[in-house]
Amino acid sequence: MKIKTLSRSLDSHAPASIGAPAPVSRNLDPSLHPFSQAREYTRALNAVKVERMFAKPFVAALEGHGDGVYVVEMDPERGNIVASGAGDGEIRLWNLPTRSLLQSIPRAHDSVIQSLCISPLTFSPSPSGLGTKRLLSCGTDRTIKLWDANPDNGRMEVPEEGNDEDGTLGWLKEKEVDRTEPLLTWHSKTSFNSLTHHASSPIFASSSNVIQLWDLSRGQSSSSSSSTSAALQTLKWGSTTSDEAEAINVVKYNQSEPELLLASGSSRSLNLYDTRSSSAIGGVKMKMRSNDLAWNPIEPTVFAVASEDQNIYTFDMRNLSSATQIYKDHVSAVMSVSYSPTGQELVSGGYDRTVRLWNVGRGNHSRDVYHAARMQRVFSTKFTLDARFVLTGSDDGNLRLWKSRASEKLGILSGKELKANEYRQALKKKYGGEGPGSSRNGGAGIGDIGKISRQRRVPKAIRSAQTLKREMLEAERVKEDRRRKHTRKGLEKPKAARKDMILGKRE
Repeated sequence: MKIKTLSRSLDSHAPASIGAPAPVSRNLDPSLHPFSQAREYTRALNAVKVERMFAKPFVAALEGHGDGVYVVEMDPERGNIVASGAGDGEIRLWNLPTRSLLQSIPRAHDSVIQSLCISPLTFSPSPSGLGTKRLLSCGTDRTIKLWDANPDNGRMEVPEEGNDEDGTLGWLKEKEVDRTEPLLTWHSKTSFNSLTHHASSPIFASSSNVIQLWDLSRGQSSSSSSSTSAALQTLKWGSTTSDEAEAINVVKYNQSEPELLLASGSSRSLNLYDTRSSSAIGGVKMKMRSNDLAWNPIEPTVFAVASEDQNIYTFDMRNLSSATQIYKDHVSAVMSVSYSPTGQELVSGGYDRTVRLWNVGRGNHSRDVYHAARMQRVFSTKFTLDARFVLTGSDDGNLRLWKSRASEKLGILSGKELKANEYRQALKKKYGGEGPGSSRNGGAGIGDIGKISRQRRVPKAIRSAQTLKREMLEAERVKEDRRRKHTRKGLEKPKAARKDMILGKRE
């Protein structure tokens, strides 16, 4: 008599060791799971809804400035230190983790702070109590000043003459160090507009009607009555009077190729300079003026331009005849632009009182838009060094801290939470128009997922301006189509938008 029994191997069903989880076997045959896609879609829809429900990007406002905050600068070495400059000439150093004021320099300049620059170099500590970090500032009072930027509240321990009981060490006492006086000062006949520091040398560049390179060790102390040292190098475009009269609004060092300088002028020009040859190596002239510039930290040849025509343009310096991308959601002049440390995101602030975040190379519309009821025109924006937060300085006198991902949960996440978040992001990418599984709708997403993830509430004035802007652009397009249809211009190939805003190249 034969008896059939059920048997299974313990190797495939029992844990491999004590305390290990039991193995789970799953049959992934699609025919056995006819409702898997419907379940995934429901989960993706819920994930998008929950994300929008918990989207609270605002973190804190660092208050205390008596005038508008026009300059925000992150310390390139210390990720927790940020400097801000106001319209009344005050400079403040802040600690971001504690959101506290570390140092205040009232009346650092007699006018508006135009630019701040924290040196990436570390200086040797001075016996007089000076720290190892330096801060540069410039204003419309035609001076550049160097400050001690060590946030130790102006006190440090220095050895006093005398010995202790063992006769080996000197007594330590706290010495007050005056940090409201500049260490060095440089003067000019014209006001300075921008500052930028070399990546590895104690050299910085300033812009006024020309670009000048200065040495940090060759300035005059604030107490010196003699004239300051001359600039190491002066860069300008050509030798004509019109070029010499051009004001340079912004100048930026390339941190990956530190001998390259990018400058923007009041005559709507973008110029590239090589400090090794003391000459310009190329440039373009645009239709509208540029308000800010930013180099991509990952791609050294790519830079972004914040333009007066409400758009942001990215260029590759190897081919300046055309922009590589146009970002166009602002409804007023773009005053500031900055790359994230990863080079994959952009943040911009505009005269329309909004802050916008962009995914680089993924369309021309912003990923997110931030605004506050009391926030006025935004003049400066910066990413923190971990790319998780954004800093903005606005005309209402507040320095604000935002999350770069509006719905991101702050604090420590458990492993279960991390895995669940990764799963939700993968579903949203698949069904929301970003992944390979969302091609059936032309990349627009399936159902309402794409619509919900893109929906943002903005003030009524911004919404009205967006509607007006769309109507104006559509009217211009129709007018151009009719002009091409009924004139000889229709025989010519239409000019792409990426080339249309460029008036010509400067060789």
